[in-house]
Amino acid sequence: MLIDFYELTMANSYFLQGKNELASFDLFFRKIPDNGGYAIMAGLEQVIQYIDELEFSNEDIEFLRTKKIFAEEFLTYLKSFKFSGSLYAVKEGTPIFPNEPVLTVIAPIIECQIMETMLLLTINHQSLIATKTARIVSAAQGRNVIEFGSRRAQGYDAANYGARAAYIAGVIGSANTFTERRFNIPALGTMAHSYVQSFPSEYEAFLAYAKTYPNDALFLVDTYSTLKSGIPNAIKVAKEYLIPRGHRLKGVRIDSGDLAYLSKEIRKMFDEAGLEDAQITASNALDEYLIQELLRQDAKIDSFGVGERLITSKSDSVFGGVYKLSALMEKGKWVPKMKLSDNVEKTTLPGIKGLYRFYDENNKAIADVITLSDEVIDASKPYHLFDPIHPWKSKTITNYRVVSLLTPIFINGNLVYNKPSLTEIRSYHKEEMKTLWDEVKRFEFAHKYYVDLSKPLWELRKKLINHYLEKIEL
Repeated sequence: MLIDFYELTMANSYFLQGKNELASFDLFFRKIPDNGGYAIMAGLEQVIQYIDELEFSNEDIEFLRTKKIFAEEFLTYLKSFKFSGSLYAVKEGTPIFPNEPVLTVIAPIIECQIMETMLLLTINHQSLIATKTARIVSAAQGRNVIEFGSRRAQGYDAANYGARAAYIAGVIGSANTFTERRFNIPALGTMAHSYVQSFPSEYEAFLAYAKTYPNDALFLVDTYSTLKSGIPNAIKVAKEYLIPRGHRLKGVRIDSGDLAYLSKEIRKMFDEAGLEDAQITASNALDEYLIQELLRQDAKIDSFGVGERLITSKSDSVFGGVYKLSALMEKGKWVPKMKLSDNVEKTTLPGIKGLYRFYDENNKAIADVITLSDEVIDASKPYHLFDPIHPWKSKTITNYRVVSLLTPIFINGNLVYNKPSLTEIRSYHKEEMKTLWDEVKRFEFAHKYYVDLSKPLWELRKKLINHYLEKIEL
């Protein structure tokens, strides 16, 4: 019942009008968050789960009956509702770009319509968090990033599925314990300031923790004074308790102050004390911009705990995916449909489509091309790429590899996709990020990745625009 109400009112009207022909809907987004150069696809596993479990209970039907606007015949139809169509999607972890169909549904139009809200909220949320995380992980330059955001997330599902999306995009674990139980994401964490404050002294707090976890002694050192108290007490516990018993200090976390300055001073103090292997973790309202700046200042930070600005994508908190009709079966034939908006950017692409990515001989992504679904690209022949807005900007490529990005997930209501594990998705994402040029991954003024249209799709769009304009003039 997590459905926008107008989906049900439309479905009821479709049903009463005997209008439940096959339709094709595309899910795509128009703008990359943070004005970045790429986004990351995430949420497909939850889409699959939703479709597998989608049904209307007797309680749902009774609730809808109380609205007194739905026909009994329609409510009877909902009682036996089951997805019977086909769904194609880009794999989770794949870099994606504006206006590409990252998910396509081909099914009776009532089924397409009823699923709209859940498809959008699932892909929009996880793709948003995965995109933000990918930027943060990139900024960390190989240093570990831990997701710390559950307490600042916008609700329970946002905390849990946000951590899942973050893991796909490269964090090594989460502070959210549920995510290890549910998704096998490592749950990580040591202590809060309250733990330190609960003991008579900071030293006693560190000592107690070291006794409890001698192989995992990582202390929060900024409760009182990082350099005058926290680090000296950490070193004292290491030398007086851990090292004599064959253990090493794992490290410390700093959660306030000038992180660059403090980390440099801590590193000096540790090295002078013979604790060269002790790690420094930093937290406190971090994001990709601050991490990048810290490393430019040669901060001696080994890992980052990133919370609210990751789990809420604070700097740009809307992914903006939309779900639009692209074709309708009429009299046994597919008829392409498109929205011709007063806002040019909201004009949609017609027809059932394919999506292909071209790679050069060094396995770098050259461009994506959106095609009509019946087009076949022969990689043994040169392919002509052109800008769909400025078609005179073009080039012909040879010696390339081309991959279809839209993978069959459901066919005629049956799941045909072999779902990968979360670890496999994460590894796949890591490899796919290597195919992007560094210029595309810049945080500011990123190079615009090329998303072109095939000539048949470009001509179809042009033809339909002219057709609609003629009708408007009449």
